[in-house]
Amino acid sequence: MNALIDAKDLFEADPGFLNTASYGLPPRAASQALDTALAQWRRGSTDWSTWDAATDRARAGFARLLDTTPDHVTISSTGAQLVSSIATALPPGARVLVPDIEFTSNLFPWAQAATVETAPPERLADAIHPGLDAVAFSLVQSATGQVAALTDIITAARAHDLLVVTDASQAAGWLPFTTDGLDAVVCSAYKWLMAPRGAAFAYTSPRLRERMRPLAANWYGTPGHAGYYGLPMTLSPDAAAFDLSPAWFCYVGAAPALDLINELGVPAIHAHNLALANRFRAGLGQPPGDSAIVTTPGADAAKLQAAGVRAAVRAGNLRASFHLYNTTDDVDRALEALA
Repeated sequence: MNALIDAKDLFEADPGFLNTASYGLPPRAASQALDTALAQWRRGSTDWSTWDAATDRARAGFARLLDTTPDHVTISSTGAQLVSSIATALPPGARVLVPDIEFTSNLFPWAQAATVETAPPERLADAIHPGLDAVAFSLVQSATGQVAALTDIITAARAHDLLVVTDASQAAGWLPFTTDGLDAVVCSAYKWLMAPRGAAFAYTSPRLRERMRPLAANWYGTPGHAGYYGLPMTLSPDAAAFDLSPAWFCYVGAAPALDLINELGVPAIHAHNLALANRFRAGLGQPPGDSAIVTTPGADAAKLQAAGVRAAVRAGNLRASFHLYNTTDDVDRALEALA
């Protein structure tokens, strides 16, 4: 398979869907796996271990995506729950720095646990100072598509021994990065990872986990998921101690989607998505950018809708986002509608 030419044939996307930043579309293999699981549930033709195997496969797929190992990956249902769990690592009276336009799932949990300071995303590294305990930020901002200066932020944070937590919900699956220098990477998988909503992952470093408390401790966090009844509470020695009991069908869909991303490779997906995004920018009279998300003020979203183009409006701006199932035809259809 010529990955970037033929990938669109692995999807059933209608033309004009430019809204992956809101939710991604499943590859055919993912939707078929989910259909099979729903049929099994309907008929009672299998036990849950079949679906749980997909959960293990999805965890391994996410670990591979970030060049880490599954024992460092926690599963959940939402990014906000994962951030809330990570926030238990903070000491009393902690102070956390976040961007001033941060999506609330990576803001409200910190506001519940600490005193929050804010700075513009482009000045986040410069705003790091002694007295902070953590810096938390989206790797790609939901409202604007702005890509964080990851290396600068990590360097500044390490100089003051801060915890470094990033939300990669708008980045994982198209933007190449690893866990180097990061204490946590949180990701809601229903966007660029093209999974059903209800699958979420977090990489957590050992130094972070030793400070965390498993507020949502449950049977699934026990070794081998075998802690069904009674005390004592014995949790897994790795990141699985912080697992939520999985919404199985979401992971049935997540596993083949992650398999596809890893097969194609994030660098190739990155190049594909940026080429489309920059074609769109050029048509709007904007300079090239480094994000698969394009925002533009003053665009008439109703014109796009009338032309069968699905995008979003965020912070008063039109937001279009490009992924594997998109082609130049999608870009040109949107530009013609806006012309």
